[in-house]
Amino acid sequence: MTHIAKGILYIGADDKTQDLFEGQYIIPEGMAYNSYLIEGEKIAIMDTADACVAEQWKANLLEALGGRTPSYLVVHHMEPDHSALICWVQEQFPSIEIVASAKAIQFLGQFFEGSFRTLAVKEGDVLDLGGFSLKFLAAPMVHWPEVLVSFESTTGCLFSADAFGKFGALADCGFFADEDGDWACEARRYYFNICGKYGLPVQTLLKKVSALPVKVICPLHGPIIRQDLGSYIGLYETWSSYGVETPGVFVAYASMHGCTAEAALKLAEILKAKGCPKVAVTDLCRDDMAEAVEDAFRYGKMVLAASTYDGGLFTPAYNFLHTLQMKAYQKRRVAIIENGTWAPAAARVMTEMLGAMKDVEVVAPTVTLRSTLKPSDIPALEALADAIIS
Repeated sequence: MTHIAKGILYIGADDKTQDLFEGQYIIPEGMAYNSYLIEGEKIAIMDTADACVAEQWKANLLEALGGRTPSYLVVHHMEPDHSALICWVQEQFPSIEIVASAKAIQFLGQFFEGSFRTLAVKEGDVLDLGGFSLKFLAAPMVHWPEVLVSFESTTGCLFSADAFGKFGALADCGFFADEDGDWACEARRYYFNICGKYGLPVQTLLKKVSALPVKVICPLHGPIIRQDLGSYIGLYETWSSYGVETPGVFVAYASMHGCTAEAALKLAEILKAKGCPKVAVTDLCRDDMAEAVEDAFRYGKMVLAASTYDGGLFTPAYNFLHTLQMKAYQKRRVAIIENGTWAPAAARVMTEMLGAMKDVEVVAPTVTLRSTLKPSDIPALEALADAIIS
């Protein structure tokens, strides 16, 4: 058992057997399902875990309890990767009271059959554990409507639900964030794909958290944050306000036969030659879509290069733009390269899709290729590069 603070134990578990999180995000370094135990006069379990780590989590809990009986199970978030073992806990400890928001208690009845001893809590409510106390903060739509976070005043521990989480098993990325060689990389991919749509609710939560003397952040996924909290909160401020984290241009291309790819890569060369501070390139046909979404939000400027397909837009590019729209892509400048042999239409579709997004400027000129990249097309790419970096 690892102590997060005096009287607060980590009882979560890693999983490295699953290939996808939520059925769509690749997790090559696995996933951590975090859970905690507060050892007050009344013992509180802080969330359960996913079914994939059930046996390890049960063993961790029983070892930490050492024969004692917990009084409460605090449920910050009812998503199944944190609530799968609620029924097992109640079977083991029939007197336990489930502490959650009213909406979470409603969801409890949707996920599980049977009756439960419940205590509904709301913004500002305090749960006295004897030696420890939990103050609850409502965090609706971070990233489900029932979410709570809680603050333990004696230790300064903030139990942040899915906020400040990241992909990766703790055994690989480090138990504490300061042991993690690159926390932001997978935390960014996690944030924009899981919570990216909900920037305003995250901003609301950050304002509440700023009023608390937080010393440790205990998320439901990823390492525990115990040092330099301001840098992590600062990233969340940037991400949730849709600010630009890294100056540069993100070039995303979807190419059927390699011709559009050639143009995109040539543009990347031109951008670098013109002194662009950072140029990131993604093949939308082959690379991880979640990482492409991450980079689209990371940089303030993007170039989309795509083929025409069936009188419209090549499917990987269409899916990428559709995903960006779902994730509330905004406050960005975007330039377009289209390709078409007889009736180029990709630019029209991309412009329409970008037009449905908030504060997205489509930068002129659009570059239209006819089948292959030719020397005569280079001046247009040069002009596009000048326009996007201006």
